[in-house]
Amino acid sequence: MAAVLSLRWAGVTPEQYDAMLTEVRWEAQVPDGLVLHVAWFEAGALHVTDVWNAEADFERFFAERLAPAVQKVGLPGRPEFHFAPAHRRFVPPGAAGAA
Repeated sequence: MAAVLSLRWAGVTPEQYDAMLTEVRWEAQVPDGLVLHVAWFEAGALHVTDVWNAEADFERFFAERLAPAVQKVGLPGRPEFHFAPAHRRFVPPGAAGAA
């Protein structure tokens, strides 16, 4: 069952997020199981909503690629996050893209 990740990480800046993106390269080398990633900044925090085929897919990506990048870039603190099972997902025909 697909899993929805909701994440808030206080103190992370757009520049730090972009440095992490450069390090992890998840747009060029898409992690197994990632369906959708959306990130935005509000109230001094990074916010992310992801859809993964399974929570285990994210856990593997985090352990193998994301955690080392977070440490290298030096992101402050720890994120608040939780997973919820997806009830339904719909991707309109022709939807694609990055940035």
